[in-house]
Amino acid sequence: MKAMHVTFREFYQVFRFFFFFMFAGIADDSSGPKNGTMKSDKHAASTNNTGIPKIAITFVSMVAIGFLAFFLFKFWQKKKREEQYARLLKLFEEDDELEVELGLRD
Repeated sequence: MKAMHVTFREFYQVFRFFFFFMFAGIADDSSGPKNGTMKSDKHAASTNNTGIPKIAITFVSMVAIGFLAFFLFKFWQKKKREEQYARLLKLFEEDDELEVELGLRD
């Protein structure tokens, strides 16, 4: 299995795509009627007041998800680097069993 190498730029582009995709999904055009019915003025006024907290919560959650993804990615890189280093050490360690089997050592 070939290891997948992801650069920071590629990671950032994927994160930015999902951020804008989710941001566009929560956008609400409440300026006009929906499904042929009119909203009351009281309901329209309350919708405008709750729009800012929704956006703030979404933005904070997206930033938190971004930081979590970044640190998980760094953790994954560190883990892969440790595995590669262990494989390198194993490659160059002396193997007495092989020498005994080949008859080079008693």
